[in-house]
Amino acid sequence: MFENLTDRLERSFKILKGEGKITEINVAETIKEIRKSLIEADVNYKVAKTFTDEVKRKALGMNVLNAIKPGQLMVKIVHDELATLMGGKATDINLTGNPTIILIAGLQGSGKTTFSAKLASHLKSKKGKNPLLVAGDVYRPAAIDQLKVLGQQVNVPVFTIPGSADPIGIAKEAVKQAKNNGQNVVIIDTAGRLAIDEEMMKEVEAIKKAVSPHEILFVVDSMTGQDAVNTAKEFNDRLNFDGVVLTKLDGDTRGGAALSIRAVVDKPIKFVSTGEKLDALDVFHPDRMADRILGMGDIVSLVEKAQEQYDAEKARELHKKILKDRFNFNDFLDQISQIKKMGNLKDLAGMIPGMGKALKDIDIDDNAFKSIEAIIKSMTPEERENPTLMNGSRRKRIAEGSGTSIAEVNRLLKQFEDMRKLMKMVSGGGAKNLARMMNQMPRR
Repeated sequence: MFENLTDRLERSFKILKGEGKITEINVAETIKEIRKSLIEADVNYKVAKTFTDEVKRKALGMNVLNAIKPGQLMVKIVHDELATLMGGKATDINLTGNPTIILIAGLQGSGKTTFSAKLASHLKSKKGKNPLLVAGDVYRPAAIDQLKVLGQQVNVPVFTIPGSADPIGIAKEAVKQAKNNGQNVVIIDTAGRLAIDEEMMKEVEAIKKAVSPHEILFVVDSMTGQDAVNTAKEFNDRLNFDGVVLTKLDGDTRGGAALSIRAVVDKPIKFVSTGEKLDALDVFHPDRMADRILGMGDIVSLVEKAQEQYDAEKARELHKKILKDRFNFNDFLDQISQIKKMGNLKDLAGMIPGMGKALKDIDIDDNAFKSIEAIIKSMTPEERENPTLMNGSRRKRIAEGSGTSIAEVNRLLKQFEDMRKLMKMVSGGGAKNLARMMNQMPRR
């Protein structure tokens, strides 16, 4: 995400990274390039101008002209201002009320229905809630069926009234059922249109009046750029929503919606959705997003994603197996499974500082582990448990069974053995053993 904006901003900062004398003209030229970068990224013109005026004021106030490293100081100023522009800090969803009623609004095609299921899954797994999904879109063909399928996938019930064309009545009955069944969150998916019209607005307003939601979230497709911002403003004027959800952020390399929407409607971005998978939903952190826009990675989010998949008991068992040199292919397969649960591989790699740019033109397929998994799953249970059994005939059979070559099987076995040795060395004696191993390596 944002790779075009990242490239443009990086070019802007190069003006101050040259060896020549830093002057007010240099600073002004950098500011001009930053503004141009933002506008090309589809950021609202007024927002871009106000932003760069503030950057210029702070740059001169912090004496960038006399700084030892003016380029780095300018990057810090822009980073802090980007974070401020997007809200400064993460804003929690309001979960007061029993049940908490959450109304989801937005145009057709923005991703409301999928987001509703993602939110239900998020609240269930990370907040310990017992949610109920409500199919309030009675117009779009298959909308109710879509929500039912998604509800099954996240194991959350979906409330419908078969044959009903009354979304207000459906919403009211859903709240009653939630109270009776002890469901403490009600997520109401509403109908949208391809464009804003009076009928749709009146319907959403009527649902709001009927159920008095504790939280109204406006879902917007970030790929629509400035159109997303304009739509948000019209919805906010009528609904006074509580927060914004940006969907399809992984497909938007510009970033205009994310950078403009907070300033225009003065409502926080609460969630960002970055993929089709139902766990691909993240709380929006403005400071972390500023890091990513400026190519600094996002280590905090990467660590959080890893911790979500971390199982302390499994980790202890794995440590014991490594010490006893019993780490096998079943353990390896389990580690791959945990990595895959963390999300899109290229997105994860982009959270490592410097990796985003390095991987810009490289396609990392989410099926990168597919051949490895195929090879391991073509082994017998005994072979997985005891990798030392691998002779020539076994390797040939595994290659044929997995649809790979003997060379690929041999490569995996060698990589596995090297990894196993390293893991044992590090686990057994910590950094001392690793340092000893490094010292023993031949020098060029």
